[in-house]
Amino acid sequence: MIRLAFLFLLFGAPVWASCAPERLDVRGEAGQVRFTVELAATPAERSTGLMHRESLPRSAGMLFVYERPQPVSFWMRNTLIPLDMIFADATGTVRRVHENAVPLDLTGIDGGEDIQFVLEINGGLAERLGIAEGSEFRHPAIGQEAAWPCDPE
Repeated sequence: MIRLAFLFLLFGAPVWASCAPERLDVRGEAGQVRFTVELAATPAERSTGLMHRESLPRSAGMLFVYERPQPVSFWMRNTLIPLDMIFADATGTVRRVHENAVPLDLTGIDGGEDIQFVLEINGGLAERLGIAEGSEFRHPAIGQEAAWPCDPE
């Protein structure tokens, strides 16, 4: 109960409200959390990502959406802030969390096979919020196969 109250204060909105393109909910063993997200759904948006940004609000992130599940790899070229990268499959189920990617590092970060969604948030936040393998995303882009579907409007 204390954690849910903390999340409400931290993120400023109830985590149980309906889906919207600018919001991504994550639930897991530690509870639920909501992020305000920018979508990166086109090849150009995905290649730019969060490059050249000097900061990212604590409750914000970028959701990378691919047309189909596929192998994905990221790097931190021109990315100025440490990031957690959360890789999810077509159902929105988290398959891998890469914590604290190093700014400006050109080393590839393997997200795994059959990844369709990637959430980038501030480095260290995934661990603090308990986001781990098996956690689930809720977002309108996930569609009918979602492990945690959006409520019908």
